[in-house]
Amino acid sequence: MNLGRLGVWYAADKLSPGEWAQFIGVAESLGYGALWYSESRGFESMALGSYLLGRSSKIVVGSSIANIYARDAAASRAGMQTLSAISGDRFVLGLGVSHVPLVESFRGHVYGKPLATMRAYLECMMAGAEDAGTWPLVLAALGPRMLELAAELTRGAVPYNVTPEHTARAKAILGPDKLLAVEQKVCLESDATIARQLARNELKRYMALENYRNCWRSLGFSADDLDGGGSDRFLDAMVVWGNASTIKARLDEHFSAGATHVCIQPVHPAGDLSAARRVLEALAPGQAGS
Repeated sequence: MNLGRLGVWYAADKLSPGEWAQFIGVAESLGYGALWYSESRGFESMALGSYLLGRSSKIVVGSSIANIYARDAAASRAGMQTLSAISGDRFVLGLGVSHVPLVESFRGHVYGKPLATMRAYLECMMAGAEDAGTWPLVLAALGPRMLELAAELTRGAVPYNVTPEHTARAKAILGPDKLLAVEQKVCLESDATIARQLARNELKRYMALENYRNCWRSLGFSADDLDGGGSDRFLDAMVVWGNASTIKARLDEHFSAGATHVCIQPVHPAGDLSAARRVLEALAPGQAGS
């Protein structure tokens, strides 16, 4: 579970397999400790994890998140153990309850109460395992009760779409010995109008999901902030933009609040992978202030 200080987060379905091979190669060559990927409507989490592990040698690969409705608990346990074994323990399984549209409309399941559903899933996954406390297993946790569950049964949490204020809140719940790997969207753009439009494009799909809206409301954002494409205040909180120094200052806020690992997600014009690479290069571990 040595993730290093900085990692990279990127949406699974944004890249082709060949682009993923190049992307993880860049992240690894620049010294990032971990590469995190999502699971949505396209690539299956375990299969993509295996592919990425096979095209890297040092970097940790983490699912963020694997949807618990996509496979049963026994399959998640076997997948985690398989990928860990074939990679020399370079895989971290991040699990989450996902969102109603992705569970019901897309997968055809009934979305259960998140906390009870996750607890039952973890208990089934861990049944009979004396070493479960050592597994490379974390939860996509936002609210206090899911964070408490992460602290109780897993190695920590991987919050997404959060602020340093949330990081401090999560750290207080998790305690000093748990992993807190926080995702932060970053945009290497100094023009406010351009940066906020890129942020709005990136956040649009999340702003309709109630789990995120509940979290944002708990952080003090109002309906006026969240509707109509998002207020400037909200966009700037979710996507830090500007030069490398400005972005690094936000990352440091997360570390000061208790994050053990921060994974940056490049926000850039759609399809412009050269822009994503420039972000990774500018913020790479070993760069001044990183």
